Amino acid sequence: MVTLKNIQQAQKTIAPYAKPTPLTRSKFLSELCSDDVFLKLENQQVTHSFKIRGVINKLLNLSPEEKARGVVTASAGNHGQAVAYGAQKLGFSAKIVVPTNTPKIKVEGIKQYGADLLLFGETYSEAEKKAKEVATQEGCFYISPYNDELIVAGHGTVGLEILKALPTVDVVIVPVGGGGLISGISIAVKIQRPNVQVIGVQSEASPIMYESLKAGKIVPPHRHEPYTIAEGLSGGIEKGSITFTIAQQYVDEVMLVREESIRHAVYLLWKNEKQVVEGSGVAGVAMLLENNDSFTGQTVAVVVTGGNIDDSLFKSILASEE
Repeated sequence: MVTLKNIQQAQKTIAPYAKPTPLTRSKFLSELCSDDVFLKLENQQVTHSFKIRGVINKLLNLSPEEKARGVVTASAGNHGQAVAYGAQKLGFSAKIVVPTNTPKIKVEGIKQYGADLLLFGETYSEAEKKAKEVATQEGCFYISPYNDELIVAGHGTVGLEILKALPTVDVVIVPVGGGGLISGISIAVKIQRPNVQVIGVQSEASPIMYESLKAGKIVPPHRHEPYTIAEGLSGGIEKGSITFTIAQQYVDEVMLVREESIRHAVYLLWKNEKQVVEGSGVAGVAMLLENNDSFTGQTVAVVVTGGNIDDSLFKSILASEE
């Protein structure tokens, strides 16, 4: 199990590569919700996503033999960019498998760091299966985007930064896909401040963690997931994942949000905060839009997880919302 000490060590390990990100008060969200809402802006992180935190912690802990083999991973885009960036910085090869519908900005981001890119399958789950096959066939070291203690510990550094910058926080809201981010944050927060609520948010289009927690076991991914602009939250959770066990222990609740709320949140963050945020990154804000009276009088930190949104999609959302 990942410990607070693991996360504190990760903070030291990743410091040369991943920067602390701003935690800024949102005036419009605070007024809308009658509370104090702060945005943890991981869209301003290296590669414009929180993913570098866990990835660089993992890569720096690989053995010389593992580095020599090269690494392979599956990704909806942001994790792949982080692995490509980290491998380039540390001087070894990386293969990234992403679904064929991965946003262009994320595909180009992976390519610019020199990784070997393979587009495969229509869903993240298909890409994950293919990446594991490549690892077996080619002898590469497979890196899970979420089911890994070092990945979780690295992501937990977001929680350490929130508590340091905002010791009065009552609620921390985190977008959830495979659960790597909320696992790390919930350990960092709950061990130090047990009374702080940690709430996860998923899209209705891909509610696997939500459904798994309700069922008390990991449920399989849906065969055909609806289209969502929050593609970074899509996909299943592999059997035995540590993130499910951690979420059961430390996460207070996982909530679902509608697609239209996600799109509206992208627009509102640009209009009011001048922040470019992808669909996955605004899930927490979308939840506040749908539940704007749930945290009255409290201090809320919302993790904005990434800013890698295709320019054409971003412009179409702004145009449709004006």
